Amino acid sequence: MLRVGVNGYGTIGKRVADALAAQPDMTVSGVAKTTPNFEATAAHRRGYAVHAIDDAAAFAAADVPVAGDLDDLVAASDVVIDCTPAGIGAQNREIYEAHDTPALYQGGEDADVADASFNARANYDEIANGDAEHVRVVSCNTTGLSRVLTPLDEVYGVEKTRATLVRRGGDPSQSDRGPINDILPDPVTVPSHHGPDVNTVLPDLAVDTMGVTVPATLMHLHSVNVTLESDADADAVRETLADESRVFVVPEHARVAGPGHLKELAKDAGRPRGDLWENCVWGASIAVEGRDLYFFQAIHQESDVVPENVDAVRAIAGDADAAESVVRTNRALGVGRFDPTDGDATAADGRGMAASADD
Repeated sequence: MLRVGVNGYGTIGKRVADALAAQPDMTVSGVAKTTPNFEATAAHRRGYAVHAIDDAAAFAAADVPVAGDLDDLVAASDVVIDCTPAGIGAQNREIYEAHDTPALYQGGEDADVADASFNARANYDEIANGDAEHVRVVSCNTTGLSRVLTPLDEVYGVEKTRATLVRRGGDPSQSDRGPINDILPDPVTVPSHHGPDVNTVLPDLAVDTMGVTVPATLMHLHSVNVTLESDADADAVRETLADESRVFVVPEHARVAGPGHLKELAKDAGRPRGDLWENCVWGASIAVEGRDLYFFQAIHQESDVVPENVDAVRAIAGDADAAESVVRTNRALGVGRFDPTDGDATAADGRGMAASADD
């Protein structure tokens, strides 16, 4: 069993901890928090050993037992996943290095925080076969783009990608974020950082991105245009994307109008916290004109990187190849399955990877 510590138990950290706990080959060695807030209480109630980064007495006063400090958590872990706010992970690398403990970082950090960036669909084997001990899991938007561009490039070749990312202003819990009543080019310069970030895992892909921030909290929405190198039709592309275990091609009969419906779909399916780990591509939006492909996809910013973090643990530990890891992760979480009463595991298999694998 791989012992995995989670430093930071907020929007991403709590989801990552629960995903790790669901894996057959991993255990959560503990979580680290700076303040004894409601999330720290929840972590304790879930049975996670809580480590206080700063004031242990404050945790005791809040009836949250403290298992130790951050150094204790790192020492007790085979791998640490840093889920702290952007910029803090770079400061923490020195602590992980002092313990000679491999670490994962989130996409809010600059790429140079780590030895390499990671996306399971794009470069799992490269990380698993390399010697990187500090790996950055790319951001939610970059994860979403990488998941669709990789198979499109494999099947048809990608000459050029242009994507406009309509980004939520903040997560539901981020009451201090904006805009409140505006639509902002973000950034106003082109490209946004997302295209170069895709190139950290797909270095040979030509991709330009533009970003817009809107007053919404549910999900990001991507408008994607890909110029393919070979001919294709909409039905073939739809099948290619549907074969990806972490892409949900939304059927037209579902009458899903937008992210609000997608969140309701996830909650009705019994998904924890209403999470959508998959890209949600509207099947009806897939269109091909000549070699130009167009489609819309929605990305749940709170959860799509969660299975990637689990896979990255196995890659950095060298415990499984890409297909094996994706199968394990998907089956443990229920990725690709929206009917909790459906016992068929085929929807959560390792489709789109180099080979299939049995659990």
